[in-house]
Amino acid sequence: MDYKSSILEYCNKLGLDTVGFSECRVFDELRQYFESRKNKGLENEFEEKCIEKRINPFLYMEDGKTIISIAFPYLFNLNCKNTTGFSSYTHGRDYHVVVAHYLKSICDYIQSLGGKAIYFVDSNSLPERYIALQSGIGFIGKNNTLITERYGSYVFLGEIITNLPIEKDKPLGDKCGNCNICQNACPTGAIKNENNPNICLSYITQKKEIDDEWFGKLNGRIFGCDTCQKVCPYNKGAEISKIEEFRPYDFMEMASLDELISLDKSTFKEKYSQTSCGWRGKNVLQRNALINVMCLEKSRKPVKFSSPYVQNYYNRLLKYLKL
Repeated sequence: MDYKSSILEYCNKLGLDTVGFSECRVFDELRQYFESRKNKGLENEFEEKCIEKRINPFLYMEDGKTIISIAFPYLFNLNCKNTTGFSSYTHGRDYHVVVAHYLKSICDYIQSLGGKAIYFVDSNSLPERYIALQSGIGFIGKNNTLITERYGSYVFLGEIITNLPIEKDKPLGDKCGNCNICQNACPTGAIKNENNPNICLSYITQKKEIDDEWFGKLNGRIFGCDTCQKVCPYNKGAEISKIEEFRPYDFMEMASLDELISLDKSTFKEKYSQTSCGWRGKNVLQRNALINVMCLEKSRKPVKFSSPYVQNYYNRLLKYLKL
């Protein structure tokens, strides 16, 4: 049976057109790379995991033969000014929920073909961008994002491991060449030379605790940072997503800093918990909104927060800004 054609046809019926296949194998060629980055402290708290789990897919499926990589485009407005401070990937429904729904459907289909299949969306330590590269659906840019031909880097990635033997696709070569626009545009230099996620502003906005030195560097960012994506030439003509679940919520495109600063549990649960930034909880969003307002306005009327965590940051901001 031609498993590859059948799976591709099923994916196309779901509206997924960027799908690739690679061999399920141990990625021994990455072992030294991950060990070096770990020793240099270049792996952030979200990435520093057991190296064996990062390179060995057989730990997840012993009889795996093929890894399927799928790109899920999420951008709905290429010309969005995005003045809300939220990265564009957070504007719609939480991608963990959406992507998992699609991947489960594909796994069910694979099982109907007589195969076994398990899926992952940010739920394992495997190098998803490298797997996508090996599967031929894109190349890894100098900004460390997976860049596809049709959708640029505005994609989420999902993986399926199956025991079905399927013809693999050819990896794509590097297409950045001498271009270093993203590296020059990065506000902290996080993607110059060796990628350092520890100083990436997207990572900083998501950290549970941040040092005072970052207060004045967020510069309007509430969650995430799209700078390197906005300037990338491959994103200039990116196609718009047709996945309706990722259509932006009005409250995300017109986010109110005042609402965020006074955010309560009810409003958070009703709105922001539905998005990809909801996993970090109410307090981090409230903290980041507070930092931005106080640093941009250089003033703030006395406020008493119910959260000791947010109140602590407010007190630190008063000292930092000498108010």
